[in-house]
Amino acid sequence: MKRPVIIIICFLLVAVGIGFLYSVRRSGNLSGSPAQAATGQKTGNMPEMAGMAAAKPANEPMKPAETSEKQEETPTIEIPLEKQQLIGVRTTAASIRSLQKIIRTVGRVEYDERKLATANTKVEGWIEKLYVNYTGEYVRKGDRLAEIYSPELWATQQEFINLVRWAKKASVKKDESRNGTASDTGDTRNLSAMLARDAASIVEAARQRLKLWDIGDEQIKRIEESEKPIRTLTVYSPVSGYVLQKYAVQGMKVMAGERLLDVADLSGLWIVADIYEYELPLIKSGQQAKIRLSSMPDRELSSRIDFVSPTVSPETRTARVRFSISNPGGQLKPQMFTDVELKIDLGSRLAVPDDAVIDTGLRKIVYVGKGDGNFEPRVIVTGVRAEKLVEVLAGLKPGDKIASSANFLIDSEAKLKGVEAPGGAPAGKGESAPTQAGHKHR
Repeated sequence: MKRPVIIIICFLLVAVGIGFLYSVRRSGNLSGSPAQAATGQKTGNMPEMAGMAAAKPANEPMKPAETSEKQEETPTIEIPLEKQQLIGVRTTAASIRSLQKIIRTVGRVEYDERKLATANTKVEGWIEKLYVNYTGEYVRKGDRLAEIYSPELWATQQEFINLVRWAKKASVKKDESRNGTASDTGDTRNLSAMLARDAASIVEAARQRLKLWDIGDEQIKRIEESEKPIRTLTVYSPVSGYVLQKYAVQGMKVMAGERLLDVADLSGLWIVADIYEYELPLIKSGQQAKIRLSSMPDRELSSRIDFVSPTVSPETRTARVRFSISNPGGQLKPQMFTDVELKIDLGSRLAVPDDAVIDTGLRKIVYVGKGDGNFEPRVIVTGVRAEKLVEVLAGLKPGDKIASSANFLIDSEAKLKGVEAPGGAPAGKGESAPTQAGHKHR
């Protein structure tokens, strides 16, 4: 009885072994090609890909899905219409617009340096009479400012008078020799004529010397006719204007070239304004500006830029621009503050509202509507900003719809869901930004 039992047990073990080997063989055929499983060919040491290539028909092309992975889809965030209405999402289209940049700054009224003058004397002496008694007094061109006594000038006038007398005597002798009233010989007459010519030249040289000392023609004529020197030299105002500084005091001694008074003509003034260095590329001479003063709120002045400073202040990082403006009524006074407004036409450019752009510090991102409540985060490159608009240099094209409000809420939702804008900068103007490895995300 034991022998049949042993035979049955062996038969069962053999059957189990055969079943195990068959299952292993079947799993190996499934991992290989279908052709091998159908024909029962053994692969042996042949590589698996070689077996697949041999089993595939020669005229059947390989599908891309079998050779490469699918490209990564553009990340988007879906916000249902009801939720958009709840958070106040609005969209606007990027478009070509006429941009105008308005620069507002503060200006200061300053003296026109071309209309500043100083009164001084070219001789050493003492002030015997001073006609201007206080700073701020108005003087006209040609008004007397001071009387100066100068011993050197007195001696020069006396020398001029002696030369005038000698020239008169030489002229008389020349006339007598010409008329034959004197008993002079021919040589004497020639000598008299030569002395008369020399006397006239010497007198003219002395007259020019007095002119160089700022003695007027009328004063010189009076000295020549009266043959009496003038005790004091009169200093006249070179321009019409107000006395800015008064250095002279009656009775004081002055040296040659010393300043007596500073006079400024305030009929025309300068307005100087500071422009930040990032705005300087937009500034050039000839641009029109509107100028307002707090003392004249109902009046608007107009002027053009006539000078842009070639240097930038290292402390304020600004450059000075200058306007010339007339002041016929004298209402403008130096050191007044003004409001200056420059409106600059930038032409037509692709632009979007500046509220639609999220500036992360490293990148600038907008959310582009893709339809059906989907929004795509996209990196853009921006240019100039102008009155709530910002120029788009790359990343968008005309007609792209972007979220113009509640975009920060969209951005927060995208952060919660792990949706990030592809890294890298846009490839070119009007194209979306390609994904580049190694660029930082927000």
